[in-house]
Amino acid sequence: MQSEVQFAGFGGQGIMLMGQILAEAAMMEGAEVVWIPSYGPEMRGGTAYCTVVISDKPIGSPIIRNPRHLVAMNRPSLEKFAPFVKKGGVVFVNASLIAVGSGRSDVDELRVQIIDIAKGLGSLKVANIVALAAFVERSQIVSFESLRAAVKKKFALKEKLIPLNMQALDEGRKAGSKQEAIA
Repeated sequence: MQSEVQFAGFGGQGIMLMGQILAEAAMMEGAEVVWIPSYGPEMRGGTAYCTVVISDKPIGSPIIRNPRHLVAMNRPSLEKFAPFVKKGGVVFVNASLIAVGSGRSDVDELRVQIIDIAKGLGSLKVANIVALAAFVERSQIVSFESLRAAVKKKFALKEKLIPLNMQALDEGRKAGSKQEAIA
């Protein structure tokens, strides 16, 4: 089976990092994986998005028009990509910055106040890890153990950041598990 995730937001939100960590977690599970980044004209503050394709078979084409899932970190990204998500997919909405929903009744919409959670942990820099954890908990696209291992691997050269990121994973997981599906 193949699943695709579109991560989208503005530069500086850790969009590419979320995609890289998910791709690493999927590879740890033995999946075929493609990660494709795309940047707008400016990196910080401009549009940034990436696509992660995960499959149990070789991936024929990494170009995806209709992803199974979307992680939207800002409103322009939600408006641009939500209409193309496949029916039944998960649409994660950064409710800290996006006051509206996807407008879709045929997807599982997950709205999380990730900035409030990150502030509670003492660092806004982990908001993307909170979002990724909530999305993975809801979508079950990879195991949470693989996600945890991928985060540890990504921050191996910055070991002092690992405990905070583990807390962010735990808080994101809680947020993803207690949200009610909007269908």
